[in-house]
Amino acid sequence: MRVKDVFVVGFALFAMFFGAGNLIFPPYLGVVSGSKWWIAFLGFLFADAGLSLLVIISLTKFNGEMDALFNRVGKGFAAVMGSVIVICIGPLIAVPRTAATTYEVGILPTIGPGFNRIIFSIIFFAIVLALTIKPSKVVDIVGQFLTPVLLISLAILIIKGAVSPLGQMSDKVLIEGGLFSRGIKEGYQTLDSLGAFVFASIIIASLVDKGYKEEKIKIKATIMAGVVAAVGMLLVYGGLAYLGATVSSNYGADIDSTALLVAITYRLMGNTGKILLAIMIALACLTTAIGVTSSCGLFFSRLSKNKISYEKVVLTVCILSAIVSNFGVTQILSFALPILLVVYPGALTLVVLGLFNEKIKDDIVFRIAAATSLIFSFIVVVSGLLGNETIPNLVAKLPLANLGFEWVVPVVISIVIGFMLSKKDSKSSSDIEEPVKAVEID
Repeated sequence: MRVKDVFVVGFALFAMFFGAGNLIFPPYLGVVSGSKWWIAFLGFLFADAGLSLLVIISLTKFNGEMDALFNRVGKGFAAVMGSVIVICIGPLIAVPRTAATTYEVGILPTIGPGFNRIIFSIIFFAIVLALTIKPSKVVDIVGQFLTPVLLISLAILIIKGAVSPLGQMSDKVLIEGGLFSRGIKEGYQTLDSLGAFVFASIIIASLVDKGYKEEKIKIKATIMAGVVAAVGMLLVYGGLAYLGATVSSNYGADIDSTALLVAITYRLMGNTGKILLAIMIALACLTTAIGVTSSCGLFFSRLSKNKISYEKVVLTVCILSAIVSNFGVTQILSFALPILLVVYPGALTLVVLGLFNEKIKDDIVFRIAAATSLIFSFIVVVSGLLGNETIPNLVAKLPLANLGFEWVVPVVISIVIGFMLSKKDSKSSSDIEEPVKAVEID
């Protein structure tokens, strides 16, 4: 196993995860946490990098194919669940959001509103299309060229802030509840762990293209690349959270997270900082768009058994994303978030079960757990949208609800029930087989 390959793939995975939202959330956590910024940061790291790495590790047992994991529930479920996830983090939300964020945070502060949003979206997705049309080259393009530039830009900003702090860290905590739990909530909302479902396939495909075809070596290389990406997140998120903490005496909890990032960059480096921020935003968004778009192409071409080619899917994703991106970041999030909040718990439930794939013989465990998580989340989300406070208030009393994991306890109970039913079925089968064997002997 070549170290260079692991780092190139790991850097590519880091860049695919590291979108604009990942630039914005950590500094805000630093501001509201002050001198205790590291506590909130650890929660953020756990929910973002930790869960993302968990997804990657779980999917190595299924050759990086999430539909293979979802097949434990059923083929129909796998097709629907996989398609919903890919569409949500593809042309419905994540990919359009990359262009919208680049325009709003990178273009407007530097060039101004004179640069038309529609023209920008066409240019942005023309670049994405050009860099994703050949799937085997995606990881090398991102890992060898784009990520190093992104990391250098981030390093300049973070080192400058560490050498010349912008101010004193405040001892006041500006948020209610635990700092660790707040960090978890922010990390959970990045939805990076959902993105890991589509990134796993392209990462493993790249490793196979580099000659890692033997199963054990391929799994080991994938996990090592995931660790490289997680370490990159640790260093960058930590640095950005620290920068936010250094200005915690100057700003309050009401500051907009995007405005905070712009202010920190400008105070550290002046107008040069604005240009640097534009470069970081553009690269962070571009690498994420490339990774997600390519993974969408691989998923739907495989799902259709190559009746729909990879190239056609990629072209379609780019066109749809260019259209949706013109609605702006806020509107994109508003119509997509409820869908994600329903899908997320079910997906993570199956990921955890997937870690024990060889030991869980009966599919009924997967089916009951998936049904419980999805139905539970659907009821909670729909109740909230309809303005019914009764169910959300009851759910808020469940263990782990303050961390955003109110669905965990019902799912654990359903898994226990699944195992009980599995053992009962096994016992019934053995009871039937014994008389049959006895008859055969006679």
